[in-house]
Amino acid sequence: MSKDSKNKKVLLIIPAYNEEANILKTVNTIKDYNKKNNTNYDILVINDGSKDNTSNICHNNNIKTIDLVHNLGIGGAVQSGYKYAYYNNYDIAVQFDGDGQHDVNYVKNIIDPIIDNKADFVIGSRFIKKQKDNFQSTTARRIGINMISFFMRIVSHKKIYDTTSGFRACNKQIIENFANDYPLEYPEPISTVELIKKGYKVCEVPVKMNDREGGTSSIKSWKNLYYMINVILSILIIGTRRYK
Repeated sequence: MSKDSKNKKVLLIIPAYNEEANILKTVNTIKDYNKKNNTNYDILVINDGSKDNTSNICHNNNIKTIDLVHNLGIGGAVQSGYKYAYYNNYDIAVQFDGDGQHDVNYVKNIIDPIIDNKADFVIGSRFIKKQKDNFQSTTARRIGINMISFFMRIVSHKKIYDTTSGFRACNKQIIENFANDYPLEYPEPISTVELIKKGYKVCEVPVKMNDREGGTSSIKSWKNLYYMINVILSILIIGTRRYK
């Protein structure tokens, strides 16, 4: 870890919708990591209108939580976290899933390029360094990711391998950007393309991910084709825009 990392305020934004089976274990894993490694990653759970016991679990265990009255979806939930990060003057914000898929041991790999001024935005990728024990998603989902990657490269002239990764980190400037303007639909690929088009330094680093331990994915299998087509159309529209 960079020597300057301990001087940075780092917030882990954890969007959660019906994650009663996972959220406490996820948060406790981060707290245990902080103790063992002398790090100070702050934790913020965004309870996205969950219908289960997610909110009660968080509050009963003194976990800093923002409860959204209605389910806003992943885009609205994550933007709420970025707004909190902006108004509380965080240097780095990290998106971190509440379902057990993301490994806190890789947070340092994601934030170090930002601390070292080598990147403004970093994506944790499953695909740039494949490991046998790394969760790779379903074959159909990987085909969709590859197609989205192809069109992202056409529009942005940069290859992004893990286009739908929700394990991402950004610097203070992008925190402000996202606090004011963040895509509600298909936020991961759309926001990445927009940042590249705006001239930000975007990179990927290899991370390990796990299969979710409970709950349900925000992208249902029957929606995959619909999701992919609409993402690609949205990316092509972004390609027609001019950014300063």
